[in-house]
Amino acid sequence: MPKVLFSSAQEWALCGVTALWGGTFLLVRMAMQESGPLWFVGLRFSCAALILVCLSFPILRDITKRELVGGAVLGAAIFAGFALQTAGLATITASASAFITAFYVPLVPFFECLFMKHRPGPLAWTGMALAFPGVILLTGGDGFMTGLGMGEGLTLLCAIAFAGEIILTGIIVPGTNPRRIATVELAVGALLSFAFMPLSGEVPAPFSWLVVGSACGLGLASACIQSIIAWAQKDIPPTRATIIYTGEPVWAGLMGYMAGERLPLSALAGCVLVVTGILVSNRDGQKT
Repeated sequence: MPKVLFSSAQEWALCGVTALWGGTFLLVRMAMQESGPLWFVGLRFSCAALILVCLSFPILRDITKRELVGGAVLGAAIFAGFALQTAGLATITASASAFITAFYVPLVPFFECLFMKHRPGPLAWTGMALAFPGVILLTGGDGFMTGLGMGEGLTLLCAIAFAGEIILTGIIVPGTNPRRIATVELAVGALLSFAFMPLSGEVPAPFSWLVVGSACGLGLASACIQSIIAWAQKDIPPTRATIIYTGEPVWAGLMGYMAGERLPLSALAGCVLVVTGILVSNRDGQKT
């Protein structure tokens, strides 16, 4: 009997993560009009870490050295990724940011081969080859049409950081408690954001309900997302997880449609390519 598109709770959970991600680009872009990137990321991760501390306090006393060190490493990775992406969104459009960030898609199998000594099957590579141009079509494909400026360069570095975080998560989280890992990860991400502010010359932004509300809302989303990722990637290989993550622009497009946007034919073609990539990758998973 053929395998369904998503056959486990972990895969469905990661699909939900992409839906949350898809709605964040525009919100961050708006917040960047009133705040610096490090201040905003620090507020976002502080809120997320506080939520997880409150929810996980009884189990935090049993935290292990591996969870502390591993969570700190992942915290440094998400700090780099989100700080660079947020800084880039101050000068480029949400669409361009989504396109350039999507470069983590083909990077993950390369990093997986390099650091985990695991060669994805041919159908996984084929799924990547189909999904990535789909992402380009979905976001308009205009990321490099106007040249690689500061915003584009920062976002390209963010894609490398996100690819590294996915691989590190696959290496670190097996055998650990996902909530403890996620709590340390987010706390370290917040501390690094605030610590780097003096080095970058950034100062705290004046009080703004848009900034505070966005940071708190995204903090809640981050607490959910990082906990889900840490839990799900205990059983899902990084390449498979990355294929699911490429559904993010599909969700972004659907949310845009509900807000009054209409997808052009090229974007609809991108949706087909992304879903086809997921289906092809899923066939590879049946053989392993």
